[in-house]
Amino acid sequence: MAAGGCLLLLLLPSLVTASHSPPGCKIRITSKGLDLVKQEGLRFVEQELQNITVSDLHGSEGQFQYNISQVKVTDLQLAFSDLNFQPQQHLVFNISNASISLRFRRQLLYWFFYDIGSINASADGVHIYTVLQLAKDEAGRLKISNMTCNASIARMHAGFSGTLRKVYEFLSTFIVTGMRFLLSQQICPSLEHASLVLLNSLLDTVPVRNYVDEHIGIDYSLLRDPSITTDTLELDFKGMFFPRVREDQELENHAVEPVIKETERMVYVAFSEYFFDSAMHSYFQAGVLTIELQGEKVPKDLEVLLRATFFGTIFMLSPSVDTPLRLVLQVSAPPRCTIKPSGTSVSVSAFLNISLVPPDRPPVQLSSMAMETKLSAKVFLQGKALRVQLDLRRYGWGPMGAWGESPPHPTHNCLLLCSFRIYSKQSALESLALFSLQAPLKTLLQLTIMPIINERTKKGVQIPLPEGMDFTREVVTNHAGFLTVGADLHFSKGLREVIEKYRPVPTAAAYSSSQPAEPSLDPSSL
Repeated sequence: MAAGGCLLLLLLPSLVTASHSPPGCKIRITSKGLDLVKQEGLRFVEQELQNITVSDLHGSEGQFQYNISQVKVTDLQLAFSDLNFQPQQHLVFNISNASISLRFRRQLLYWFFYDIGSINASADGVHIYTVLQLAKDEAGRLKISNMTCNASIARMHAGFSGTLRKVYEFLSTFIVTGMRFLLSQQICPSLEHASLVLLNSLLDTVPVRNYVDEHIGIDYSLLRDPSITTDTLELDFKGMFFPRVREDQELENHAVEPVIKETERMVYVAFSEYFFDSAMHSYFQAGVLTIELQGEKVPKDLEVLLRATFFGTIFMLSPSVDTPLRLVLQVSAPPRCTIKPSGTSVSVSAFLNISLVPPDRPPVQLSSMAMETKLSAKVFLQGKALRVQLDLRRYGWGPMGAWGESPPHPTHNCLLLCSFRIYSKQSALESLALFSLQAPLKTLLQLTIMPIINERTKKGVQIPLPEGMDFTREVVTNHAGFLTVGADLHFSKGLREVIEKYRPVPTAAAYSSSQPAEPSLDPSSL
């Protein structure tokens, strides 16, 4: 028994780690962001309530028979509403003291008098209290998993006109009471459909696992249910890239977990070093971190220097001065990202092979050298796409004054020193001979290689937000081991517009069956 207890204690740390994997990406929505969602959500609720379908109302009282049909909502006044966070997984939407104006068709038969027309009615003191439970589904997508709703109507009255007005007013209690009951019974089903069907279709537009380009993809699946406090909602995403040639590949996350403390902006998105490391690891696994320059693609100044450096070897192997050179730069290990408060850098190790390519003959290698460099990384948003721009220039300020051509934008936080060195894989003596190539090769990287790499990553990767919601006033802030993007939000598209875009097209049969039947004008049908 004691041995079993010891074994359990030994396994406990691994079980805790497995149940709480650190996220590569974390999103925090603050109460300010919720206020914006409330404004758009209120418009959506109004549209849904205006489409309420109320069943026909039939009845009789002595010789009086009535049929109420074609009930339509003509106006809504939702003066008091609120949307709040409720720990641990809920959003509470409360509407109080609202009013709903109705118009419906009447058919009345009293002895031998038959009358048709319309009636205007008003429901006042409408209270609606809904609680939405948020959770991740089996695919790791955020969903509204459950909804509870309570709706009540304090008062309802109808205005009558026509020759039988006195009769209507006498019997209005039956009509108004029935209409009040039917209307209150339709509010919650309408909002339930809006939440569990329509709003969930909007959440389906959030990217979960999709391709970034022809080489890699991104996994934004939720690791766990959302965490909600009274002021914030936080979502932990896996935030892992994968190579498309091996989509089931998992890269273990040992990075620091992002911790978001700010609440001033509407939304904060945090990315750990793991997020960027998995992207570079995936590109490495896809075998695309190789660049080849040959012939005219080799800068002329560098070509002259290389031919001078390896003159003896070139003359012995191929006396022809027209034999083209080929440079192959191949990353030898997955690059690593380091995020510090002072900036973001990427460490890269690579091999540079320099060869002669004589016509109709196998290539002849002149040199194979190792390269180690630390690149500065500018991380910024463009729309909803997170982009990274790499640079080899040295930014910073030291005792001797300014370094580099120009300091980067202050919100990019990339003030750091870039390093670069080359050495021979064969001998220290050859490394010494290659020293004169260090500055030209660094220039080659900055002016030729870096634009190629930045062009490949120009598209960036989309941040997991629903369609129609965009960032404004973004600010990037570096921390130890992760960075955050603080921003405000705005709706470029309304909820209704996005939902209608992805709403399934109903069949003709379904459409016809959902329409209310036209009331009969024949008194005998009453």
